[in-house]
Amino acid sequence: MVFLIGFIGGFIAMEFVAWMAHKYLMHGILWNIHRDHHQPTGHKFQRNDLFFLIFAIPSWLCIMLGFIYWKPLSIGLGFGFTLYGIIYFLFHEVVVHRRYNWLDNVKGKYIDSLKAAHRGHHEKVEKEGGTSFGLLVFPKKFWKK
Repeated sequence: MVFLIGFIGGFIAMEFVAWMAHKYLMHGILWNIHRDHHQPTGHKFQRNDLFFLIFAIPSWLCIMLGFIYWKPLSIGLGFGFTLYGIIYFLFHEVVVHRRYNWLDNVKGKYIDSLKAAHRGHHEKVEKEGGTSFGLLVFPKKFWKK
């Protein structure tokens, strides 16, 4: 039960952590790393891809230390963070930005709305003035009818 609480809590918390990190760090002091996501260079890999490592480290530490010291809450948090990372990769990199053509035909009201929200975020190519900094949760104005 403690594992499950950590798992669900970790997954949900990551949307808020990702939103805050995106708005205040990536569009703030870490803009030089995030810039090539908004101003593509044409390279297969972006400096922005470094954020994968930044977000993966807490997941790995929670899982590893949770198993070493047998803390099911920590293990659950780590796997919740990891699931969010996998979903983030699939939605953001594969479905929305189509950096890989694995899921080209994914459609639906939620997916179309998610894409619209992300397009709204990318209307601004500079660090200021953006909207919709989350991934899975976004403003109601982007929901498709």
